Amino acid sequence: MRVVLGVAGGIAAYKACSLLRLLTEGGHDVTVVPTAGALRFVGEATWAALSGKPVHTDVWSDITEVPHVRLGQQADLVVVAPATADLLARAATGQADDLLTNVLLTARCPVVVAPAMHTEMWEHAATQANVATLTERGVHVVPPASGRLTGRDTGPGRLPEPEELYAVCARLLARTPPASPTSSVEMPPTRAVDGVSPRSDRRGGGAGDLTGRRVVVTAGGTREPLDPVRYLGNRSSGKQGHALAEVAAARGARVTLISSSSLLPPPGVEVVRVETALDLEAALAEVAPGADAVVMAAAVADFRPAEYAAHKIKKTHASGGDGSLDASAPVVTLVRNPDILAGLVQARGDAASPVLVGFAAETGDGNGSVLEHARAKLARKGCDLLVVNEVGLDKAFGRDDNTVHILRRGTDEVTDVGPASKVEVARAVWDAVLPLL
Repeated sequence: MRVVLGVAGGIAAYKACSLLRLLTEGGHDVTVVPTAGALRFVGEATWAALSGKPVHTDVWSDITEVPHVRLGQQADLVVVAPATADLLARAATGQADDLLTNVLLTARCPVVVAPAMHTEMWEHAATQANVATLTERGVHVVPPASGRLTGRDTGPGRLPEPEELYAVCARLLARTPPASPTSSVEMPPTRAVDGVSPRSDRRGGGAGDLTGRRVVVTAGGTREPLDPVRYLGNRSSGKQGHALAEVAAARGARVTLISSSSLLPPPGVEVVRVETALDLEAALAEVAPGADAVVMAAAVADFRPAEYAAHKIKKTHASGGDGSLDASAPVVTLVRNPDILAGLVQARGDAASPVLVGFAAETGDGNGSVLEHARAKLARKGCDLLVVNEVGLDKAFGRDDNTVHILRRGTDEVTDVGPASKVEVARAVWDAVLPLL
């Protein structure tokens, strides 16, 4: 396959060398198109040596070949890593002031961008708007990781590891017919890189061990509206559910993600947006039938207000005809939401599929430990696997790492995972699901 690797001018450009190596050793014909800024970090000679091809940044080189048009037209995949805030802005607005932005305008193949920048730049409204625009146009945006940045800074904005980016590229290339006849030059055979095949997911499991499977993942905390501005909710960020969807897709599954989170969806994943528990139940009724596995990572509210106030509930309200004000707090009556996981178990009956995975966010109390509560919940729910973690103000919710225990129905088996990244936790969950499929 023909791949164009675009490299923008950020410090993470050095990581693109490893991605280039994985792509070429995976048997792909790679043309590197760096920006002028990228060449300040990694020189032209490095890109040419690793790719085996000349490197250009402007539209005036080899003008008879019309490279600014041909590269995009003939590519089977364009991947930009790193994609700086400047590159995202230029791509979103359709600028064509260098070779890379010309390629992005002419490409009709899948396009992957991997943003990398300081946290403040990533979180700026302008950058988020540009990312949203590109996503709406079908660009696959791989969200940045959280970790050490330039200098002493840490936070979201770190370029994902090359192996993770390669897994995304390999999955998209596997689904894409060649844009044009491939070169007659024999490509090097696939070789291991540091003992790991380029076609494997270094985060665990084979990149294709879920190929042919259709899975559904739920993510985020549901919000139960009380009035037009208030709702009952929880602290779930949706990060774990999104990581589960991302890993499943990287391992070859066709993934539907039902999410209430504001996080950007993983590339190549079908997304259904929901808000309430009833929304989630209705969405599952549409997409769960025929799935091989359903992983219920969403934090579903147990209760919702019995009545929705059409207007904002005031802090003080009239208490009678004399115009006096009542400052007492209103009484909110709650009703129980449906047990969605139990409903899936009941609907499945004695059938072997889908494999059903529940999540339990627990806190120990005077009546039992986290694991004791989890075992009771697993028996009560009847799902195949239960992933339990201890939660609190500084535990699990909103963090990038997690510690979980995976319980399997009908056994005393417990798999302990962590402390580990939520991607690693996701890998462990799918490893536990695979034998049950």
